[in-house]
Amino acid sequence: MSLLYELGAGLVLGFSLTIPPGPMNAFIAAETVRSWRRGVVAGLGAMSADALLAVVVYSLSASVDLHEYVRAVYAIGAAVLTYFGVRLLLPPTSAEPLGVVAHARTYSTALGLGLSNPFQILWWLTAGLAFAYAGGPELFLGLFGAILIWIVAFPLALHVGTHRSVRVAEAVRLVSGAALVAFAVYFVVLAV
Repeated sequence: MSLLYELGAGLVLGFSLTIPPGPMNAFIAAETVRSWRRGVVAGLGAMSADALLAVVVYSLSASVDLHEYVRAVYAIGAAVLTYFGVRLLLPPTSAEPLGVVAHARTYSTALGLGLSNPFQILWWLTAGLAFAYAGGPELFLGLFGAILIWIVAFPLALHVGTHRSVRVAEAVRLVSGAALVAFAVYFVVLAV
């Protein structure tokens, strides 16, 4: 494959991973309502989770049948999503951390959410694994380039659209929390 073809294929695949509505975009949206930077930091946590999942899946794929653990992945993911969803649905406290502490908490929460998100895990076990066999490093450069574009563009667009209205910001937080809980219920159904 040519360099441009592989970069383009990686970009398309990266956007297929990041753009669809899901638990991670719901979390990024909820953090973006607090600040544009927190939305981007949440995206960086999600991207870090993707990088770690890629390494784990490719490392284990040759020696372990990862498909036998799918039910456990759904169950653990459902528990984590329920926890974060309920936290978003509760009214925010005035004692929330600021600055570096807030960003560190946002990053670690997004990383944990990404590492336990069945959609991300299963994407890497299926499409991601096939993707690794399809081409070289240019594919991964395109994939993570698309993720980087999304985690900056999505929070920026959402911030511009919500920063003037407290009601819209509150609605985004509540819808995001409800989405996480709904995905948790869906994952429980899939696990059973």
